[in-house]
Amino acid sequence: MTISGSRLRRLAPGVWGMRARPRPSRLRRVVPALSVAGLLLLTACGTEKPSSAPTTKAPEQALACEAEPSKPPVTNGLPDVSLPCLGDGPDVRLADLRGPLVVNVWAQWCGPCREEAPYLAELQKKSAGKLKLLGIDYADPRRELATKFAGENGLTYPHLVDAEKAVQQPLKVGGPPLTAFVDQDGKVVYVHRGVLKSQQQLDQLVKEKLGVDL
Repeated sequence: MTISGSRLRRLAPGVWGMRARPRPSRLRRVVPALSVAGLLLLTACGTEKPSSAPTTKAPEQALACEAEPSKPPVTNGLPDVSLPCLGDGPDVRLADLRGPLVVNVWAQWCGPCREEAPYLAELQKKSAGKLKLLGIDYADPRRELATKFAGENGLTYPHLVDAEKAVQQPLKVGGPPLTAFVDQDGKVVYVHRGVLKSQQQLDQLVKEKLGVDL
């Protein structure tokens, strides 16, 4: 079949009379998708809630000391010496302290101190509001290890540092551990030398020597 030139012109611009369909642009499909994804991402970031997980105190804060009002020394009381705090806080003058108070002399290199640590940690929990606890890190050259020891064993009450053995003579410290019981007048009413053997023993000493019933 022969097609004349005029016939061809009427069929143009398509091919053999069929009009060419434009192909949809891939770019037009991709850009809106990216825009939607970006919008969702920004929305998620903008509405994210801050974490409600509880914050953990730094070791220095957990072992912090507080300033005590100055008081006159007490006969048979704690020695009149000032010691630096293992955690945050000021130096503490032992003669200013009043009870009921349990003072535990310890060191991170002391095996028996590690054995009795759980009893002291438990006493702290049970005696809240009834009794105070104080630790004295004794003759210990590694302050950072002492901080770690206290944290690992749950001894999160104030601790002092006695690197020069200032309490050795007044409390007759042969070596740690040693636990002193101080009444409300500031008198040292009893000193337990050596390791505490059980929770029951410690609780009984608190009751007998300080009159605090747990």
